[in-house]
Amino acid sequence: MDIQIERNVRVAMRDGVTLSADVYRPKEEGRYPAIVVRTPYLKTSKATFDNGSYFARHGFAVVYMDVRGRGDSEGEFKPYFNEGKDGYDSIEWAAAQPWCTGAVGTMGGSYLARIQWLTAITQPPSLKAMICSVTPSDPFVEWPTGVPTPHHLCWLHMVSGRVMQNVDVIDWENAYWHLPLATMDELTGRLSAEWREEIEHPQLDEYWERICYQTKFDRVDVPVMHVSGWYDDEQVGTPLNFIGMTKGAKSEFARENQKLLMGPWPHGINQSTKLGEIDFGPDSVIDLQGYQLRWFNHWLKGEDSGIMAEPSVRMFVMGENKWRDESQWPLANTEWTKFYLRSNGMANSRFGDGWLSTEQPPVDGEATADRFTYDPANPVPFITEPTSAQIGGPDDYSAIERRDDVLVYCTDVLEHDVEVSGPIRMELFASSSAVDTDFTVKLLDAWPNGFAQRLTDGLVRARFRDGMDKPSLIEPDKVYQYDVDCWNTSHVFKKGHRIRVEISSSAFPKYDRNLNTGAPLGKTAEMIVAKQTIYHEPEHASAIMLPIIPRK
Repeated sequence: MDIQIERNVRVAMRDGVTLSADVYRPKEEGRYPAIVVRTPYLKTSKATFDNGSYFARHGFAVVYMDVRGRGDSEGEFKPYFNEGKDGYDSIEWAAAQPWCTGAVGTMGGSYLARIQWLTAITQPPSLKAMICSVTPSDPFVEWPTGVPTPHHLCWLHMVSGRVMQNVDVIDWENAYWHLPLATMDELTGRLSAEWREEIEHPQLDEYWERICYQTKFDRVDVPVMHVSGWYDDEQVGTPLNFIGMTKGAKSEFARENQKLLMGPWPHGINQSTKLGEIDFGPDSVIDLQGYQLRWFNHWLKGEDSGIMAEPSVRMFVMGENKWRDESQWPLANTEWTKFYLRSNGMANSRFGDGWLSTEQPPVDGEATADRFTYDPANPVPFITEPTSAQIGGPDDYSAIERRDDVLVYCTDVLEHDVEVSGPIRMELFASSSAVDTDFTVKLLDAWPNGFAQRLTDGLVRARFRDGMDKPSLIEPDKVYQYDVDCWNTSHVFKKGHRIRVEISSSAFPKYDRNLNTGAPLGKTAEMIVAKQTIYHEPEHASAIMLPIIPRK
């Protein structure tokens, strides 16, 4: 089908600001369902052209729009804060055009996905379906530290001004070490008002509530396709949104018409079969555009594309590297199994005596605990590239596990394959000599050749142990229970491998360093060393909860 493109179409918002859109549609006169894609990354890229052309050739009008304050659009760019109203106005504008049937869908990934949700909760009447890929969560869900992550400054720098900034010319590794956090932006040569404003709101409050959506699924009444990858550095939001919509959407219609697609992908989904040193096989890259087309053909054109007759969850099981269909997430046949931390008191490093057991510590056993020192001046590294394009992957942590400030717990060598598919959580009993500190948890696959493959991880900041809206310092040397969200995975630990858990107090620069002083977050440079204790006695039985899936 031949297409036509109208560039720099001006779309007026309710306050008079006009946004710039490129409209891709079939040349043949007629009315077509519309797909609205709103982006801060400029509508002029080759990927934008390719995607707009693809859907236009298949009978859709595609509206690619620069968000407020970016590219050719008027106004000031303030990440997320104007997107709900602007999204509503853009959808209703598209629906009213003479080339549109009145049915509108939205799509896009990352920032483009989160602003779909911020739009959906405003309930534009013409919105009929969404495709949300690698969706960021509400504030503090994926960075539970009270302050933005160091890599967030890289993103803010990239989208500062009206055009894309070159992040590769900044020495980010040096910048991330800068203290206090509030002035880190000085090292980029461009001060960031957004960075400094976010530092001023180090807990969930009214400032952040304006751009929250994950507590408002009861306002959303549209079918949604949720797409992400197990190594997406914002992965946690996608399964949460699928669960939130299947359980809490506005209507039974919406609750029953959700799709979840999870691949073995990073934030840049479906681009390569290989990530780091792991090759997930030829089937790991799919015809994603074709899958998305079937979705929009069904919901915007009313065609029977067959997609809604398929199970609601399609997921890639790593380790055995196969796709599988399921009816729900978490999976219906999950066997929630606690693996308890055990040692004789010396679990420090992979050369220590830590082990994992499904048996609780014996009541009559000798009480033991593991201890390590956390020095913010020498944090445990999180393996990642310096820019925000992708944070971490299936990296090898065997060298980092040589450190004494990393506690390592391992099962015996597995005598058969073990599948872990679902959300991962840790119940951690710990104390600290400090009034505030962090605890980190990492789940890994320990290969027979020594490769320690990171699967997923999580962090808790002690002052936020009761919630991001209820900060309070801790009492030194008092035992607290910390619940650590380690996100999700789907992975088969093969026979001969071992399940491994790491415990520490830093994962830098994925998260900022807790300076252990209890001072206002992001404002100071003073730091102290913390003495940490991890407990695994009967009354304080630290354990990681793994979703074990029975194997046929």
